[in-house]
Amino acid sequence: MTVTDSAFAKNVSAARDRMSNPMVAGDRSPSTRRRLAMLALSIGGFGIGTTEFASMGLLPDVAATMNITEPVAGQMISAYALGVVVGAPLIATLAARVPRRVLLIVLMVAFTLGNLGTVFAPSFGELVASRFVAGLPHGAYFGIAALVAAHLAEPGKRAKAVAMVMMGLSVANVVGVPVATWLGQVFGWRSAFTLVAVIGALTVTALILWMPRLDGMPTTNPITELGALRRSQVWMTLLVGVVGFGGMFAVYTYIASTLTDVAGLARAFVPLALMIYGVGMVAGNYAGGWLADRFMLRGVFFGLSAMAVFLAVFVAAAHNGVTALILIFLIGASGSSVIPGLQTRLMDVADDAQTLAASLNHAAFNLANALGAAIGGAVIAAGFGYTAPAAVGSVLAVAGLVVLATAMRMQRRGISTEPPHFLPDPSAAAL
Repeated sequence: MTVTDSAFAKNVSAARDRMSNPMVAGDRSPSTRRRLAMLALSIGGFGIGTTEFASMGLLPDVAATMNITEPVAGQMISAYALGVVVGAPLIATLAARVPRRVLLIVLMVAFTLGNLGTVFAPSFGELVASRFVAGLPHGAYFGIAALVAAHLAEPGKRAKAVAMVMMGLSVANVVGVPVATWLGQVFGWRSAFTLVAVIGALTVTALILWMPRLDGMPTTNPITELGALRRSQVWMTLLVGVVGFGGMFAVYTYIASTLTDVAGLARAFVPLALMIYGVGMVAGNYAGGWLADRFMLRGVFFGLSAMAVFLAVFVAAAHNGVTALILIFLIGASGSSVIPGLQTRLMDVADDAQTLAASLNHAAFNLANALGAAIGGAVIAAGFGYTAPAAVGSVLAVAGLVVLATAMRMQRRGISTEPPHFLPDPSAAAL
């Protein structure tokens, strides 16, 4: 065979590979299939966002059906959040070698089954257990989906691709959560989780049909991923999210009863309020991206400061329907404006442990969810009323500012990468 014949044979083989898998060669292609793959990831984010936030608007319905108090019903929120906290690092680490396409499909199957468990839960204990299971894939899915989106993106458009995936979560708060809340109020709260299970099944189907094999996307290993936990700035960034966001979730968890019992609005306004909150989140995400690109940690500081002020004002504003809705928008916008900066910061300080870092960001937010729901329920049960979670939330936002200021000071003093000594050095393990 001549050199020309050999080159011709290689070209034919490469063409055959491209026909069998149009996303070979880095899995990047301007084709419709790449856009459909992004859409599949976004649908999954839409379903996850819907199940996470719709639960909060349905707490009164769950409490009435299960014959329990609303603060007790709030345990289902904490259970889901704890599932995310446990599942994100565990799955990201143990499944580091699993092909990304396979892992995404498995995660969405688990998510769907967890929500089906909620639909058919005969008792509150089993309901709480099903929420924990449904939360396990949450953080790992978003972390891996973001990395896959960046991998599939055209050169120079990685951030836009990641934003498209995360937009599913934002749109869920504008459309999915209000619709699911309305369904739950009209047809019973189980119907809302039925809708989420259907979305999960659609995501699984879309991933199977539209997601390429991702042969060009490398996997890592557990030791490399665990390396992120050796960096003190990773821990400090996560702590900012856990503490600072606890206040926002303390208010959001009991927003339905706050609007009806304090603001005097009819229950029919609750889906509208959730939609307003979602619009605030979308606006905050865009503003937060602008702030993060230009000011990074100072932008995060500004967002947390604004959230602390708005939560404090909500204590008084909640007594009027119009001002309550305005503050709900501002709380959603200020809280979500912090997310892009924290995510970018976390990725910067995590070095090569990108999967674990991206997943832990969502684990931190959901730990804040669990913290906020628990503290909010405690102050309500103590008799301080439905405005008390906002007062406590403002204090938590200020505490988040203290943590952030401490992290910034540590960085200036040159101890931003000081590792804790209880984890092995990945480079040493590799030797």
